[in-house]
Amino acid sequence: MPRVNPESFGGTPPRTDVRAGAVLRRTAVPAGVLAAVVAAFAYVGAVDPNEPGHYPACPLLRFTGVYCPGCGGLRSAHAFVHGDLLTALQDNALAAVGYPLFALVWILWTVRAVRGRPLRIDLGPVHLWSLGALLLIFTVVRNLPFGGWLHP
Repeated sequence: MPRVNPESFGGTPPRTDVRAGAVLRRTAVPAGVLAAVVAAFAYVGAVDPNEPGHYPACPLLRFTGVYCPGCGGLRSAHAFVHGDLLTALQDNALAAVGYPLFALVWILWTVRAVRGRPLRIDLGPVHLWSLGALLLIFTVVRNLPFGGWLHP
């Protein structure tokens, strides 16, 4: 049987605000995450981590003298916010590469949320072990004498 259009009989057209409300609900979490990230980057961009006293020191670096994978991340974010990508890479190369990757995942997440599809990132054991190995290698190399170019 054919579908009847309610407008052809003087009926009211379907409400589009219901669909818009659903899209707003589905994108609320990605929007909240974006707001938190923007606020954090704005704060780090305004309060320079290169000046002492603004942020706590890394406990691992303070007590052992070993650079962790996150050491220099705030300085890297500060440089990134100010458009100094070379300094961001020098302060923490892993973090500087992670910023655009986060943006890409966030865009994908938002597009899928608008379409009503969940974001599924299925990382298998190989991916997780590779990520762990990358973090370990980065940490070890930046603490060796020849890895001085990775020091923050």
